[in-house]
Amino acid sequence: MAQKVKPRTMPGFMELLPSEQILFNKMYDTIREVYESFGFLPLDTPVLELADVLLAKAGGETEKQIYRFTKGDTDMAMRFDLTVPLARYVAQHSGELTFPFKRYQMSKVYRGERPQKGRFREFYQCDIDIIGSDELPLIYDAEIPAVIYNVFKRLDFGKFTVRLNNRKVLNGFFDSLGLGENVTDILRIIDKIDKIGSEKVLAELGELGVTSEAAEKILSFITAEGSTDDKLAYLKGLDIDNPAFKEGVSELEQTAENMRMFGIEEDYFTIDLTIARGLDYYTGTVYETVLDDYRSLGSICSGGRYDDLTGYYTNRKMPGIGISIGLTRLFSQLKEAGIIKAECGSIARVLVAPMDCNMSYTLKVASMLRNAGIPTEVYYADKGFKHKMKFADKLGIPYVAVIGSSEEESGSVSVKNMATGEQVTVPLENMAEEIKKGDK
Repeated sequence: MAQKVKPRTMPGFMELLPSEQILFNKMYDTIREVYESFGFLPLDTPVLELADVLLAKAGGETEKQIYRFTKGDTDMAMRFDLTVPLARYVAQHSGELTFPFKRYQMSKVYRGERPQKGRFREFYQCDIDIIGSDELPLIYDAEIPAVIYNVFKRLDFGKFTVRLNNRKVLNGFFDSLGLGENVTDILRIIDKIDKIGSEKVLAELGELGVTSEAAEKILSFITAEGSTDDKLAYLKGLDIDNPAFKEGVSELEQTAENMRMFGIEEDYFTIDLTIARGLDYYTGTVYETVLDDYRSLGSICSGGRYDDLTGYYTNRKMPGIGISIGLTRLFSQLKEAGIIKAECGSIARVLVAPMDCNMSYTLKVASMLRNAGIPTEVYYADKGFKHKMKFADKLGIPYVAVIGSSEEESGSVSVKNMATGEQVTVPLENMAEEIKKGDK
């Protein structure tokens, strides 16, 4: 007899119970519905890409995390994000697409990093991007946070804040201090201010060679407080004569005003001058979104504007803007924090429970319910009434359609509400209406 193999999954791969998968799918569907409501078009690219195509942009730690292998003479790799495949897709199909091209993709990506809390090797990304041809109007910088706002309002995890900044503001500010070459190291230090405090930030800036005067200016800059308009006034009041800085402040001001026009409530967004995002990628507006009561979760949605999506594949300039929700990571963190909880183990709204009637009548009842748009499951096993009720209760199915010989003879069905325990017998043609009435 062959030795049994212990059933198990590799670390870094999420696998859910049905009740959890139902909850995950609801989140997935909500995000997709909001994306589509703004006119984003669906896209799905292959999990496997030719390695030289996928790795055109990769380097450093990213390249180390890529799953890469050969099959025959083909050198291939698994996608590690959805942005590089989008760049390849747009460059390849630019003659067939209409610009601005708005796409969403909600697919799995793969990274061979060390699994840990909130980190996975296989995970869902839910991305939207708007790609322009040669130019992309600034109004899109406000439409993206409008999508974020509507997504998280619908998901209803509590109060959240979209934090925005502009890379031109950051670059211009540090250039004005003569620190343009040290931007990466400075941003790495100031990003830790919530963890290490102001004094240690000043000390680390000093170790980097930043003068005490410049360090104090940096600290005042990143800790500017007040409303969105207060921070814009603060930036203008700095009177920095740097073209990039001035352009960035103007873009921030226009974006904030446009966000208000999109109906985003004032206390759901703020300017945060510490937000930088991918230093070698984003060139304008950048975003991070946090849950106000669960800031320890970090950014739950981030992204920004970039000048050239397809530079590794074509000379055609294609600026864009986009955001990404790491759904697998977000779901696992929300579940662990108790913010969401899986309760229902079935997507069926009704369990048809035949007692002593013909199968043809049972299937007729089930078909009528499904045709009325009500997900329905049939319990076929020859078990007693209590067993069938226990089955429905365990799976959280809210209604049971009990049918016996008397219901079959009268063309009726007995509908039991599992929450209230109430059971009523109604004609077959009124069955769906009775169930939908109870859902209101």
